[in-house]
Amino acid sequence: MRRWVFFAALLLVGLGCTLIQLFSGLTPESLARPELRAFILTELRLPRVLVALLVGSTLSVVGGAFQALFRNALATPSTVGTTAGATLGALAALILDLRGLGGVSAVTLFAFIGALLATSLVLSVASRGRARLEEVLLAGIAITLGAGALSQGLHLLADQSSLFAAAHWSLGQLPQVGYERVALLIAPVVITHGLLLSSRRGLRALGWGEERAQSLGINTRRLRLTLLLGGSLGVGACVALCGPIAFVGLLVPHLVRRALGEPTALDLGTIALSGAVFLLASDTLAHFALSEQELPVGVITAGLGAPALFLLILRPRTHQ
Repeated sequence: MRRWVFFAALLLVGLGCTLIQLFSGLTPESLARPELRAFILTELRLPRVLVALLVGSTLSVVGGAFQALFRNALATPSTVGTTAGATLGALAALILDLRGLGGVSAVTLFAFIGALLATSLVLSVASRGRARLEEVLLAGIAITLGAGALSQGLHLLADQSSLFAAAHWSLGQLPQVGYERVALLIAPVVITHGLLLSSRRGLRALGWGEERAQSLGINTRRLRLTLLLGGSLGVGACVALCGPIAFVGLLVPHLVRRALGEPTALDLGTIALSGAVFLLASDTLAHFALSEQELPVGVITAGLGAPALFLLILRPRTHQ
């Protein structure tokens, strides 16, 4: 019964936020002009809703999978250095005035390249047969710290306009016109969800320990590489297109497990759906938080995520 109530609440919140997002920009003037109404609904509002759903579900499902893989409740989509690499690439594009390729902006292109490079370094550690999960985690932390130091160094080369653009990008945002980002996100998001959701059996076995999982016929090395590669691909695409959006991948898996009363359960499908609704709701709040301007959605997710996670930590666990 608890699960059905939870899904009903998700459906209501998601539907309500979608309707608010779609129709909030309509004014009497736009209602009287069909072409303007169609542009607002189909070119401004609907693509934004779709991007919020895709990014929220991806960050959440990767966060849930990484927490299960590393058996660490603090693991996030940025654990393996993907976010730090993407941030470094985006800053390089902004500050060094690099050029994009085709219809892809330089920020998006170099953010994605940075994410892939950072991830490849961690994957080189994970691919070693005797590498332990702790070593992979430490490699991700090292890449994150190194990329962060290089990003700080790039700031010394920047002018005021580049610094402002970099700071704005780093807050994470969803506004856009048209379906370009939706089209760019579809392939990596589908691949990420497919790889992670198909690995649920292995992740459940891995929760009993690596040796136990191997005794059950799970190729733990292949599972590790599949999860890291699939998760990093989706996160890299999301960060490259929307900037780093904090706390979604860390908070949502915890909220789902507490809401369902199953602290140790691994339910990646539910986590993905919850993340999609969470980011859509956060973006709706960002749209209306201030009367004269719109907040970046990353500000809202961080503002909601930090105290919510703190309360979850303080709240006593229920064991079933």
